[in-house]
Amino acid sequence: MSSKIKVGILCGGKSSEHEISCISAAGILSAIDRDRFDPVVIGITKSGKWVLIEDVASLQMKDGVLPVIDETLPAIDADLHGLKDHHGHSLDIDVIFPLLHGPYGEDGTVQGMCEMAGIRYVGSGVLASAVAMDKSFAKPIFEAAGLKVAKGVVLNQGSWQPADVSGLHYPLFVKPARGGSSRGTTKVKRSEDLSAALEIAFQYENKVMVEEGLVGREIECGVLERGGEVKASPIGEIIISPDHEFYDFEAKYLDGATDVAFPEDIPANIQAKFGEAAIKAFNALGCEGLARADFFYTSDGEIVINELNTMPGFTMTSMFTRLWERAGMSYSEVISELIAAALERSAHVTR
Repeated sequence: MSSKIKVGILCGGKSSEHEISCISAAGILSAIDRDRFDPVVIGITKSGKWVLIEDVASLQMKDGVLPVIDETLPAIDADLHGLKDHHGHSLDIDVIFPLLHGPYGEDGTVQGMCEMAGIRYVGSGVLASAVAMDKSFAKPIFEAAGLKVAKGVVLNQGSWQPADVSGLHYPLFVKPARGGSSRGTTKVKRSEDLSAALEIAFQYENKVMVEEGLVGREIECGVLERGGEVKASPIGEIIISPDHEFYDFEAKYLDGATDVAFPEDIPANIQAKFGEAAIKAFNALGCEGLARADFFYTSDGEIVINELNTMPGFTMTSMFTRLWERAGMSYSEVISELIAAALERSAHVTR
């Protein structure tokens, strides 16, 4: 028998971030230490079917076309008794790496299934995943922890009124409360365009955040946790092409419109404050394993948290792994650390 740890790489999903999840899985597969781990790729199609994926090349973007998991692949059974192939044989997964972004995966749903099935998994538990996914709940928790957030309101589909946003100053950002990868997000410069932006966001979610736009630099910081020890990475700055109004989906993934810089003009003591804020946000939500905290650094020196991602992207160009590479940890070492942390922790559903 193999002494390798069998890792279920779970990707795809029913959310609008299906394609990015696939690319994250391809990134993990390219870097995972195969002397220690035996990866098994499990896909969730857009319809919610769980399948086995053997052609890992199908998870990569080709000629600008994003990957989608094939609905005709062999199905597996995923329930509270574990994971079985179509013959009914157990897949004998030791740990799940849920590379799912957005609803139906990053929001506590898959984490809850793993808890019920007794399968260990990488990343935060049920409650922390759910709260971090829903920015309307995460923001008050960040504020209560002493972190600064952008001024904004929460609007519900079918019940909002123009007066609800009357106290906000344009430009505004309109985004789904539980979205990710900037899907459904619009920058609104004048009140006449607000309704159209809300209509776009409500296509993704019945609860929408409307926030004042901040003028500042976009700074990100990674967090790793193992055995209760929480560490912050060096910070990185997102540099966006002038062709894009903001860090939207296309800029992030499709047209190479962004670059990453490691800002040396920000004093070391200020850089350290980003790390402290990232850890504070991580602990405030009760997170585990990993996260990426996204901030704005304003011209008057304020550090404003935008959001915290409990399962950041793991593509070959994703910020999370690049930040840790800056700290001296290779992509492969980050993966190994996360799997080790998942195997060590006890099962619990309260976080």
